[in-house]
Amino acid sequence: MRRASVMLVAALLGLLALAGVLPAQQPPIRLGLAAAVSGGSAASGEAIKRGLSIALDEVNARGGLLGGRKLELVVRDDEGNPQKGVTIARELVEREKVAAVFGGLHTTVALAQVPVWHELSTPYVGTWAAGTNITQNGKKPNFVFRVSANDDEVDKFLVRYAAEHLKRGKPGLLLENTAWGQSNETGLTKWFAERGVKAVGVEKFNWNDPDMSPQLLRLKQGGADVVMLVANAPEGAQVVKSKAKVGWEVPIVSHWGISGGRFAELTGELSDGVVFVQTYSFFGKQNARGEAVLKALKDRFGVKGPEDVTAPVGTANAYDALHLVALAIEQAKSADGAKVRDALEDLKAEYAGLIKTYKRPLTPEQHDALTERDYLMVVWKGGKIVPVH
Repeated sequence: MRRASVMLVAALLGLLALAGVLPAQQPPIRLGLAAAVSGGSAASGEAIKRGLSIALDEVNARGGLLGGRKLELVVRDDEGNPQKGVTIARELVEREKVAAVFGGLHTTVALAQVPVWHELSTPYVGTWAAGTNITQNGKKPNFVFRVSANDDEVDKFLVRYAAEHLKRGKPGLLLENTAWGQSNETGLTKWFAERGVKAVGVEKFNWNDPDMSPQLLRLKQGGADVVMLVANAPEGAQVVKSKAKVGWEVPIVSHWGISGGRFAELTGELSDGVVFVQTYSFFGKQNARGEAVLKALKDRFGVKGPEDVTAPVGTANAYDALHLVALAIEQAKSADGAKVRDALEDLKAEYAGLIKTYKRPLTPEQHDALTERDYLMVVWKGGKIVPVH
């Protein structure tokens, strides 16, 4: 008798739901993250995941999107490998049915994935990789966007810092031997040339190289008075240790790859004084978004304060990126990739974000939401990332 009653109630509830009397359970809107969440760059992937998760929880707490559909994050590890990046790009879209994908640290991976997003008509929003050609890829319509740095803009910013703040005029370029390194060689060369300056030397290294002493010695012999570094954490640490090994006291001005891994852990006190670019700092007076994100980092991830925020640029970029995608989905009134792409290019709503207030940040011609005006210089000090004063 009891079993029959339960079955009858269940059947009645089902009929009521079908009739629209009860709200039907709506499927979630799935979003993907394709990033290195293991290996030497795992800290960057974790930082991005934290930023996305905090923003996603905020959207869901407001009731979700499109009349109550909650957001769900699907994470895949590309391991910094372009081939694997392509495989998981297809998996996220074709199997996991994500509406959009957020990207991670490596320019080489992001560039390899560009054709996939266009073939599958799925928006990709980069939250770290800065290669200029990721967004400036020649595709029309272009499905690749970015809430992060752009190498060309970064290079202009770093050149100005070296020339005007440090008063250096004999730069030596030390770059990883990848598409990211090439992107920055082009930009640094261009912006130094704007000031009538030519690099005294350009040196390259490969991933996992154990010693950069030969490259540094050649730059030293060439008369370099500043090293412009483009490296991720493992190789950046080798550069700093090799510089100490050869006894060369020269300032290093770096791209932000050295904030994405175990740089300070691998270098100890040798990291002190290395300056690099970021898009956000959790130090100082925060806006409302900053206070909310910092509180969430403390409550959910045990962060004690700004100095404990690992790879802050990843968290900040990802947080704003998810909120912009959420606005695009609402504006499009759809989670269809092509419609979301169109909405991203013409966002109507103003968004008071973590990094800045976004007023139509993306257009058909401009797929980078951040520019040189949104960057700041920071420095490693005692194993922590603090603003340059």
